[in-house]
Amino acid sequence: MAQNIEELIPHRAPFLFVDEITSVSAEEIIAIKTFDNKADNMLKGSFPDFGYIPGTILIESMAQAGGAGVRLLGITDGIFALVQIESAQFFAGAGFGQQIKYEVKNLRLSEKIIKQQGKAYVGDTLVLEASWMSIKIDER
Repeated sequence: MAQNIEELIPHRAPFLFVDEITSVSAEEIIAIKTFDNKADNMLKGSFPDFGYIPGTILIESMAQAGGAGVRLLGITDGIFALVQIESAQFFAGAGFGQQIKYEVKNLRLSEKIIKQQGKAYVGDTLVLEASWMSIKIDER
């Protein structure tokens, strides 16, 4: 499922953390991201001895994936911002060069509010579970 993520969400490098949406439905969005050693070098200072992507960046990446998927569905229009992280649990680290797969469930989709929850995996290893809400901040 090819798409230009920059046409779906307002984020730009170095703060664009979605490579591709691989499937999308009203119930679920699947996306991938691989953080690169060179392109994402600014993130290396967080855990330099371990090579982990910071957890807050993984949450942001998953929320971006959810937002891009919702835009592909055509349900919402405008610019949405992450306003609440309801829960987040980390189970393992995700490193540079590892493909991270996001499975995002749509809990509520409206013109003004997006409520989602998701899981992030590296291979078969669960790295993160989180739930969040985004609200519309601007018309498009």
